[in-house]
Amino acid sequence: MSNKSSVFFLFVIWSVIAQCQTLRTPIAAPYIGSGAYSINHADVFSFASNQASLAQVKNVAAGVYGERRYLLNELSYYHASVAIPTHSGNFGLQAGYFGSVNYNETQIGLTYARKLGNKMDVGVQFNYNSIKATGYGKASAISFEAGTTFHITDKLHTGFHLNNPVGGKFGKNADEKLPSVYTIGFGYDASKQFFFSTEIIKEEDQDINVNAALQYKFIPQLVVRIGMSSATSSVWFGLGLMVQSFRLDITASYHPQLGITPGLLLLFDFKSKIQER
Repeated sequence: MSNKSSVFFLFVIWSVIAQCQTLRTPIAAPYIGSGAYSINHADVFSFASNQASLAQVKNVAAGVYGERRYLLNELSYYHASVAIPTHSGNFGLQAGYFGSVNYNETQIGLTYARKLGNKMDVGVQFNYNSIKATGYGKASAISFEAGTTFHITDKLHTGFHLNNPVGGKFGKNADEKLPSVYTIGFGYDASKQFFFSTEIIKEEDQDINVNAALQYKFIPQLVVRIGMSSATSSVWFGLGLMVQSFRLDITASYHPQLGITPGLLLLFDFKSKIQER
């Protein structure tokens, strides 16, 4: 058995017998959600980290992201996101798929967010989660997430995010459950070109994880993002090119033992000029 096949085999076995099941977030999850604690840099993917950031999306937008975890087809992850602003608040839809034909996890979430004045945003999301494994059948669970952000100043932002605080459970016997996850985040808009953010995450039965990210726009059409995650000792990098309403990002993450995870992000924002954001 090859090294890559061994990694996949052990990963699937662990996923099936684990007591706490969860949809796999992308290796570069801090990358796609890094704008959650920002006014200038929020986009259609930001509410993947905190639903309240959806309130900052000003235009109808859609995007897809995909990555091949550690270069294994069986560990591929795909994420799609749509945002629709209205006068009554902003609505969003997220969908995630992880795995392959033999084992996969899916999640579909419906989101609503709105501004409460100029200093506070709130958001909530309801999720349908499912796990399917060949020979084991399929199980599903309902969960919800909620978040809030506070704009302390025009540049400094903070917020909280709760994921599954009541513990949604899978299967008829409810033997397996989704873990609860609690996050506090901070963001600093140094300028319209530079942004820095940090998230402190506590997942049930796991050690505290710290995600840090920074973004810099060399020119309006070119953006660079870099970051790290303490829980996995992973670092990631992304380069984005914006042409009118279209944006293309190429990402890569590196784990010291498991290797490289390449990714690709596509975003379409229904606006007329890049400078409008």
